This record gives sequence, structure tokens and C-alpha cells, in this order.
Amino acid sequence: MSRVSLFSALALALVAACTPTPQARIGADGLPLPQLYRIAPEDTATIQFRTLDSVNALRQAAGAPPVQLDARLNAAAATHSRDMSVQNRPWHFGSDGSSPLDRARRVGYSGAILGENISETYETETETLAAWMRQPDTRAVILDPNADQIGFSWFQEPAGKIWWTMVVGRQGAPIPGNPSLLSPPS
Repeated sequence: MSRVSLFSALALALVAACTPTPQARIGADGLPLPQLYRIAPEDTATIQFRTLDSVNALRQAAGAPPVQLDARLNAAAATHSRDMSVQNRPWHFGSDGSSPLDRARRVGYSGAILGENISETYETETETLAAWMRQPDTRAVILDPNADQIGFSWFQEPAGKIWWTMVVGRQGAPIPGNPSLLSPPS
């Protein structure tokens, strides 16, 4: 290596060492301020399957059987997420008074609806799942040993707020000890 090349490399290393590294913005609680999480339409499958993998890892650790994504439950979850945004409130009833079971039936799901988790946040799906796991009632929905299917979707407002919905169900056979959760055949 020539002297000029060596000198240039050392000079660049010295300049790089003197350049300040960007610092994360810190909030009053001492934690980094959240970054806006933007979801592109092409991210849908990736986010749904990443969430499914996370849910199944949590279920396996708890001794519960795995679940599968169901397109009809995904559609019911997407409808409810958009409707919560329109209503500007996170709750389990649709603007038309519909329940999670009503919304599942509208998209052709004939199994039992075991529970629904919802969230209004700027957080990622992973952060939202972690928050649900910290609460006993939403954790019980995720880990319900009777579940074999889930639907997971969201609606993101232009300003970035995300309305998340997870619907947990069981297709087919009645649930041991609680057959009333299945609707009578239509």
C-alpha cells in the first residue's frame, strides 16, 4: 500500500471516529421515544405470518396446541379494525351493534368464537402481542387450549395510529366441557 493510500485511510478513520453518533431521542420516562411504524399493503402476509409464528411459540411454551390463520377470521378482524377507527374507540362492538360472533358469521365462519383481542396503538404487532400477553384476560384468549384458528388484522390511519384485532376460534367439533360456545348448525 502506498503512503498516500495509507495516510488517506488513517485520515478517514480519524474523521469517522470524530463524527458524533446519532443519539436516540429519550422521553421523560428515560426510554427511547417511539418511532412511527408504517405498514405497507404488501406487508400484510409477512405481518400475519410473523404474528402466527409468535402466537404459536407462546402457545407451545404454555403447552397449548398450535393455531392456524383462517382467511375468514382475518376478514372479520380487518372489518372490525376499520370500524373501530371510524368509531374512534377500541371496543368489541361494531358500529352496527355487531359482536365478534356476528362478524365471523358474516364472512362465513361456522366455528366457535372463543375470544377477541383489540388494541389502539402506534406500536408494532410484536409490541401489541407482548402487551396482550401481560394482561390476564387477553393472554387467556391467545393461549386458549381449545383454539385451533386465529384471524389477525389491522387498520392504520393516515397519521399512523393502528387498530389491531385478533379473533380466536375453533372450527368443527364442540369444545370439551363447553359445547355452548358453538352456534347451532344453520
